[in-house]
Amino acid sequence: MKVTGPSGIGSSSGAAPSRPAAGGDGFHIATPGPAAGAAQVASSGAVRGVVGVDALIALQELGGPLERKRRAVRRAGRILDVLDEIKVGLLEGEIGGADLDRLRRAIRDERELTEDPALEAVLDDIELRAAVEMAKLEQASRAA
Repeated sequence: MKVTGPSGIGSSSGAAPSRPAAGGDGFHIATPGPAAGAAQVASSGAVRGVVGVDALIALQELGGPLERKRRAVRRAGRILDVLDEIKVGLLEGEIGGADLDRLRRAIRDERELTEDPALEAVLDDIELRAAVEMAKLEQASRAA
């Protein structure tokens, strides 16, 4: 059945006759030679290996809760080390702009959530102490 417009319905000519495949113009599957097939398999295996390695690296970068805690503790340790160096520098009277820059860089590193409320409280205290010391050093450097 064929709809020709608002005037009505006409008959269709039926299914289109199938055309025979002449001279190899139809669908066919190319079969590679033995050497080319082995090269293709090795090539696709290498690509899958690279994709697998990328996926593993991405998973390692995410890390689990324990790895996030370790990174947060390492970051806090760096901040405390810089604060300790600043304390020694103040006691010796040799504090410089480089110490302030190191403290800024240590604080600027992004902190990861650790899902441990006690550890988060300690990390907050360390960051607050570092921010206070940095503000004091900036104030002292402006006054001088």
